[in-house]
Amino acid sequence: MTNATKGHDPSWQTAYLAGGCFWCTEAALRELAGIEDVVPGYAGGDVASPTYEQVCTGRSGHAELVRVTFDPGVLSYADLLRIFFTIHDPTTLNRQGEDVGTQYRSAIFYATPEQERVAHEVRDEIAAARLWPDPIVTEIQPLTAFYEAEAYHHDYFAKHPERGYCAAVIAPKVAKVRRLFFNRLALARS
Repeated sequence: MTNATKGHDPSWQTAYLAGGCFWCTEAALRELAGIEDVVPGYAGGDVASPTYEQVCTGRSGHAELVRVTFDPGVLSYADLLRIFFTIHDPTTLNRQGEDVGTQYRSAIFYATPEQERVAHEVRDEIAAARLWPDPIVTEIQPLTAFYEAEAYHHDYFAKHPERGYCAAVIAPKVAKVRRLFFNRLALARS
């Protein structure tokens, strides 16, 4: 059980990040100090309360994303976005690796004008630093609704590390976070 499920601290903030498969993004971000909870879900589409099957068709308009509850005293929104831009490829339109479709797009869904401002600043900063050889295509748009994914998607990597997709795709992303952001890992701070 995470701290977020025990009770909500009013100083915590929430970010909504789409970086391809939500299993990958959830597993990678869960490693970081200051992350209180990561919940997979759907946003950005036209279908109310979509199912995974509807989102997988690409016709619902929704992206797979995660709702990240975090302590800004430990991890700022800007730093969370900088890490987000590192753990997925923000230069591929509607795809992450072999996962193809609008549901796998790179997007930041902002909940406040401040989040929108910071998202644009960080995206511009990452583009100017040329961390990626191609132009960044990450969308920045307002969050209109978040639909929590079905229970079997929660903590998918932790529950199924032996599955092919987990071993081949998710494990390398988690390893990348551990390697690049060791000083920001929850274990490094305990």
